[in-house]
Amino acid sequence: MKIAVEKLPKEVQKIFKIFGNNIRLVGGCTRDLLLKKPINDFDFATKFLPQETIKILEKNKIKAVPTGLKYGTITAVINKKNFEITTLRRDENQRGRATDVVFTDDYKTDAMRRDFTINAIYIDNLGQIHDYFDGIKDLRAKKLRFIGEPELRIKEDFLRILRFFRFSLEYAKTIDLQGLK
Repeated sequence: MKIAVEKLPKEVQKIFKIFGNNIRLVGGCTRDLLLKKPINDFDFATKFLPQETIKILEKNKIKAVPTGLKYGTITAVINKKNFEITTLRRDENQRGRATDVVFTDDYKTDAMRRDFTINAIYIDNLGQIHDYFDGIKDLRAKKLRFIGEPELRIKEDFLRILRFFRFSLEYAKTIDLQGLK
């Protein structure tokens, strides 16, 4: 399976063009692209460190806003639209929503920190899909599954309890009993 990058908004294509194979779409936008649902925002994951991301954007005359510098997130503003670009990372020593961030250049490591399989699907600049935890299979089966052990994932971030129910209602045909437990 492949996504037609040329059919994505021109701003997304521009980001892909300037970052090349060092950036991928991730999260809700990839999930919703695969489901052919409307997309409210496009989020990217990149191998570049935040300061490098800012330099690349500014070099290409794109406004860069350090919206979540501690977590590696820069917002690119193109045609008055915001696009979050976050450096690949792993989270350590999580304390609810707070965490210590360690930047990496490995997409699978970044995927491992995400909540659900359906939110850890990446699309690269050529439209290739990178699915490390069978998120596409879960989308097709209308199943919501945590990445890793649900109890541990919830202890890392209690907001995941609410996300579990919200996404179960929207994307699953039945509730995942292991996640519910």
